[in-house]
Amino acid sequence: MSAAHDWLFDPLPRAAVEIAGEERRFPVHRIYCVGQNYRAHAREMGDSGREPPFFFSKPADAVTHDNSVPYPPMTGNLHHEVELVVALGGGGRSIDPTQALSLVYGYAVGVDLTRRDLQAAAKKAGRPWTTAKGFDHSAPLSLLQPVVAGGHPAAAEISLEVNGEPRQQGSTADMTWSVPEIIAELSKYFELRAGDLIFTGTPPGVGPLSPGDVVACEIEGVGRLGFRLQES
Repeated sequence: MSAAHDWLFDPLPRAAVEIAGEERRFPVHRIYCVGQNYRAHAREMGDSGREPPFFFSKPADAVTHDNSVPYPPMTGNLHHEVELVVALGGGGRSIDPTQALSLVYGYAVGVDLTRRDLQAAAKKAGRPWTTAKGFDHSAPLSLLQPVVAGGHPAAAEISLEVNGEPRQQGSTADMTWSVPEIIAELSKYFELRAGDLIFTGTPPGVGPLSPGDVVACEIEGVGRLGFRLQES
């Protein structure tokens, strides 16, 4: 059978991230997210701030570089969460924390858009967060900054503004669990692969977004990200 007939219908294009200074793109395998990884944010969400890391996921095609992001349906309380995103160039299982950074290809600025009302309902009922976290266009992302160009942002300032008003401010040094620790812990549950993205948690100050809002965020040494919320 010829290659043209290997599929029942044409596969969708591979999700990918654009790379700063590169014509090639970074193919996305999976998106993992760490919940409540900044102590102050964990406290504002009702936890003590020192719980073990927990993980959830988004579909690979939730990534978007668009300057205009549609406001999602089925929510009246969409929240922003700016995050340092780790892009893996290698993987494995049960990775030693001392070897973890050698697997990192680069970093990006990301926003974990969250239907907070659906998340609250899911928490109350003990149900998964898929509809709250894994919807279309829920992972706006900046250009990917390779480690060879920018290094590892161990103590980088991270911030987000909405319509020019500061909302979130912090440092990646405030993470409860560091990037190497996150990679090591995650690799106990999954075989990590080149192409995986890891959203590493958000500092305090998360809040609601409305159609028409302009979001601008930055991580020192990593990059900038901006987009406008549009009616879906």
